[in-house]
Amino acid sequence: MRPDCEGCGTDLPAAMPGAFICSFECTFCAACADRLDEQCPNCGGELLDRPTRAVRHHAQHPPSVTRRFKAG
Repeated sequence: MRPDCEGCGTDLPAAMPGAFICSFECTFCAACADRLDEQCPNCGGELLDRPTRAVRHHAQHPPSVTRRFKAG
């Protein structure tokens, strides 16, 4: 699970709701998903609510720490 919005860099913790993903796991915050009309700018796929990951699973299956936001 990616830790940030690709559109604006907002933090999107794996245990928190409010993230949207496409089938390639491109990740956006709710505001960017709305601005994009729920369509991924990378692949053209539909952006859907990303499920949350229960904190108890983070140790064995940690969320990604690689950020995808590219400023500018």
